[in-house]
Amino acid sequence: MGPGQACTWTALGPLLWGCALALQGGMLYPRESPSRERKELDGLWSFRADFSDNRRQGFEQQWYRRPLRESGPTLDMPVPSSFNDVGQDARLRSFVGWVWYEREAALPQRWSQDLDTRVVLRIGSAHYYAIVWVNGVHVAEHEGGHLPFEADISKLVKLTAQTAAGPASDFYTLPVGIRTVAVTESQFLINGKPFYFHGVNKHEDADIRGKGFDWSLLMKDFNLLRWLGANSFRTSHYPYAEEVMQLCDRYGIVVIDECPGVGIVLPESFGNVSLQHHLEVMEELVRRDKNHPAVVMWSVANEPASSLKPAGYYFKTVIAHTKTLDPSRPVTFVTNSNYAADLGVPYVDVICVNSYYSWYHDYGHLEVIQLQLATQFDTWYRAYQKPVIQSEYGAETIAGFHQDPPLMFSEEYQKSLLEQYHSVLDQKRKEYVVGELIWNFADFMTNQTPARVLGNKKGIFTRQRQPKSAAFLLRERYWKLANETRYHRSVVKSQCLGNSLFPF
Repeated sequence: MGPGQACTWTALGPLLWGCALALQGGMLYPRESPSRERKELDGLWSFRADFSDNRRQGFEQQWYRRPLRESGPTLDMPVPSSFNDVGQDARLRSFVGWVWYEREAALPQRWSQDLDTRVVLRIGSAHYYAIVWVNGVHVAEHEGGHLPFEADISKLVKLTAQTAAGPASDFYTLPVGIRTVAVTESQFLINGKPFYFHGVNKHEDADIRGKGFDWSLLMKDFNLLRWLGANSFRTSHYPYAEEVMQLCDRYGIVVIDECPGVGIVLPESFGNVSLQHHLEVMEELVRRDKNHPAVVMWSVANEPASSLKPAGYYFKTVIAHTKTLDPSRPVTFVTNSNYAADLGVPYVDVICVNSYYSWYHDYGHLEVIQLQLATQFDTWYRAYQKPVIQSEYGAETIAGFHQDPPLMFSEEYQKSLLEQYHSVLDQKRKEYVVGELIWNFADFMTNQTPARVLGNKKGIFTRQRQPKSAAFLLRERYWKLANETRYHRSVVKSQCLGNSLFPF
C-alpha cells in the first residue's frame, strides 16, 4: 500500500472518519464539523462468495492477507446492497455462507500525519456476522445485522504513512484505454477489425428512483447486459452519469455517446440561438467523455426534423464542430426521416435509422416488415454509400399478455416482430449494416397519453428488470453473434478492464 491507503475487507455501508476529539459515551452518528471529517466508502467493492464445501476456504487460505482478486474470480458489488439480488448467478440468489468484500481507500494526508487525529472505520450494517481486516490486520468482529459497529484504525493508518517519505504531492489516477476507430463505406472498424453493434438503447430510469443514480440498479443493468450478450448501447437521448461511462470502460461495452439533442422538430429549433447552445453542449460532452475508450462515436441528435430546409446548414455546422473537438471519432445523428429528403445525413459518418414497421403504421401486419426493412436499408445505402445501423426498432409489450396468433401488446407480437427484423438484419450485416440496437432495454415512465399504459412498454425487461419473452430471443441471438466474432475480444483495452466480462 502507498502512503495514506487502507485496504479493508468487510461489507455494507462503511465509512471512514477522522476527528481530533475522542468519542465518549454512546456511539455518535458520524457528522462533519470543523473538527470532524468523513469519507464515504460506498460504491463498488470487489466481492467473492466462498463456494467451497465447508464455506471456510477464505479463512484457510487467508484471503485477507493479499488482494482478493489473487484468490480467484471476483465480482464488482455495490455497497450498500444485497448481493443476492444484484447478479444473474442463481447460486448467489439463495447462498448461505461467508462472502468477502474488499475495498482500497486513499485517505486524506492530514489523517495520517496529524498525531492527534483519530481515524475510525464505521460499518453501518453488515448481515449477519462480520469480521474486518485493514491491511491484513484484524480490527473488528460483530455479530448481528442491522446495527453499526466501529474500529479505531489510527495506528494502522499512521504506520502506513511512515513507510513513505517525501514532499506532499497531488495525485490523480486515470485509467487509460488504447484503441482505434475507423469507418469505411461498409464497415465500422475497431482496432482495424470489423465491429458489429448488437446492443440496446437505454434510459436512466427505474421505479421509485426515477433518474436518480443507484449503484445497485446500475450493476443489475450491467449484469443483465452481460446475460443478454450485448456489446454496446446508445445513451439515448442524453449523456449518462460518469459512473456509467467508467463501467463501460471497465467491462468493454462500446458506447454511442448522445447529446440531449432531442425535440429539434420546429423551424425555430434550427435558429442561431439553438445552434450556439448545441455547439456549447457538444463541447461539454466531448470534454467530459473524450478520455473514455468505450466511446466510439458521438451522436449529435435524435430524430430531428432533418428534412426542413435549415437542417442542412445546422447539422453541417454541428458535426464539423464536433469533429474539430475530436478528430478521432466518427459522428452521427439518429434519423427517422426519408432517405431522399434528409438534409443532415450527408454530413454523418454512419447512418443511424429508427423505424417501427408494423407498429406505428401497418400495425398488426407483421408480414410487411421484411420487404419494408430491406427496402429501407437498400435505399439509404444506394444514396450515401455509408454503413448503416438500425438504431431503434421494437414493439410495446405488456408483460404477461399472451395471444396466439400474435396480437399487438402481447409478448408473442414483440417476439414475432423482432424475428422479422432479424431475418433482414442477418442478410444485410453481410453487406453494409453494422449494428442493431433494440428499443428498449427496459420499460420506462413517460407522460400520460392514451397510447401509453403506465409509460413506454417497449422494453425487453420490465421497469423492475424482469425479462419478457423477447429477452430470451434476443439473448440467444446476441450470444450467437458474439461467438461468431470472438476474435474481437477486448477491443477496448484499459488498465481497469482486467478480464472483460463481454466477448467481442
